[in-house]
Amino acid sequence: MSSPTARRRQRSTRLTVATALLTIAAALVAAAIPTGQTALSVLAGIAAVVLGAAATRITHSELIQSRRDAAQDRATLAKKYAAQAAERAAENAAFATVMRTRLSTTEQSLHELEQALGAAQKRAAEATRKLNAEARRAELAEGQNREVERRLEDAEERAAEAILRVAELEQELDVARAEITAWQAAPPSYRQAQ
Repeated sequence: MSSPTARRRQRSTRLTVATALLTIAAALVAAAIPTGQTALSVLAGIAAVVLGAAATRITHSELIQSRRDAAQDRATLAKKYAAQAAERAAENAAFATVMRTRLSTTEQSLHELEQALGAAQKRAAEATRKLNAEARRAELAEGQNREVERRLEDAEERAAEAILRVAELEQELDVARAEITAWQAAPPSYRQAQ
């Protein structure tokens, strides 16, 4: 917007002429009154009225011209404002298009992320289910392992007992063989006595 001093108009020549005409009319009337002549006073009065009417007409035409200039200024400003409004409307439309595109892209990304999250949750649930199944299998296998270890310890204990018993039986067998061998080696009369 222009500053007030830049918008201020210089006094036009017409207003200067109108002011000069009124000053001349006042001077004529002022000069005619001291003379005391009626005809001169009437002529000065008629001249003052004509000069006043001319000054009024000049002032009126100046007023009309200033109104036309002001209307032209307003029309020019209105055109500028219309151009600015159109430019802003175009900018707003472009901005709205960009924002709609971004929003659409963001919504699409959000939809894709929601789908990915759902898939990840399904995979996590499946992995948890498999983990729980494997944990149950591991517990079962551990229980079976403990049972097998217990049975192995029992078997090892029985085997150790069996080994001892076999060793005892082998000793008894050796003793029995030694007795049989000794009995067979003994004289027949000794064999009958026993």
